[in-house]
Amino acid sequence: MTLLMLRLFFLILCVLGSWSISQLHDQWAEHPVLAILIGLFGGTAFIGVDKALKGFSLRGLSAASFGILVGFTISYFIGNSVLFKFIDDEPKLIAQIAMYVVCSYLAMVIAYRAKDEFNLVIPYVKFMRENKPERLVLLDTNIIIDGRVQEVCTTGFLDAVLIVPRFVLNELQYIADAADDVKRARGRRGLEVLKMLQLNPRVEVKFHENEVPDIKEVDGKLVQLAKMLPAEILTNDFNLSRVAELQHVKVLNLNELAKSLRPAVLPGEALSVRLLKEGREPQQALAYLDDGTMIVVNRARRLLGHEVEVTISSVLQTAAGRMAFAELATEGQTVGESERQPEPSTV
Repeated sequence: MTLLMLRLFFLILCVLGSWSISQLHDQWAEHPVLAILIGLFGGTAFIGVDKALKGFSLRGLSAASFGILVGFTISYFIGNSVLFKFIDDEPKLIAQIAMYVVCSYLAMVIAYRAKDEFNLVIPYVKFMRENKPERLVLLDTNIIIDGRVQEVCTTGFLDAVLIVPRFVLNELQYIADAADDVKRARGRRGLEVLKMLQLNPRVEVKFHENEVPDIKEVDGKLVQLAKMLPAEILTNDFNLSRVAELQHVKVLNLNELAKSLRPAVLPGEALSVRLLKEGREPQQALAYLDDGTMIVVNRARRLLGHEVEVTISSVLQTAAGRMAFAELATEGQTVGESERQPEPSTV
């Protein structure tokens, strides 16, 4: 909204400026409408150029400016060298203008394409070699509230600059101020996670002020901002992951990472588990591993609350996660366990 107001204010200034200039000349003073239209057209053209350069970064602008400077310098020395000493003034001027245009354009394009090879620092030029461009990762609202990103960053596995867009911060604040107790607790947890990330010396957190006003949905804003920066998106939202991938934006899904880090349970493996719940089928009991994998133990319902030895018979991967089927290790163990006093269930 702020950018729209600035553009509208600039357009009004262009119209008033054009009208004011026309009043200084008698011929133009007779055509105020034409002067206003010229100002309106000129202001609109400048705004169009501004929108066309929306994805042009400061680094790209610095590189292009440096290229133009180099092109002008080369053109100046060549144009005033002995090569043009014996040429008439008119063809010499045309050749010099052509050389300025061509050399400046070529130098600007080459410098812009190599913008990641150096930084142009104002007010002086400093060349700095970079092995790779700075890696930027956008955080969405869900991944901040989730909180696991804090532990991942503390371990040092995520080597990147974390970017929190202003619209994500606004959404967190809106959730934290919600009337519903659950939503309010989630929003406050997200704000606390951001605070802890900022205090972490191993993490660099930056806030981005671009609101992406042309798009209303937060997910759409995230994808568009990731394309503009460019950056990756860190999330645990399945739908956001798919939408971003369709638009060729790289996504880091924390849920996919958690799944890939689950320890593999193989058929024939012996485990010690605690039976916590009754299964769906008769005589079945359920146990869970630390990573959330559910183990269905056959003929073990009478041993609920006990820790027993089981042998994995088969493993099934479902949309909800990994599930394993197991049998009690030995019949002797079954009898021994059944003679013990049941312990209170922890569920």
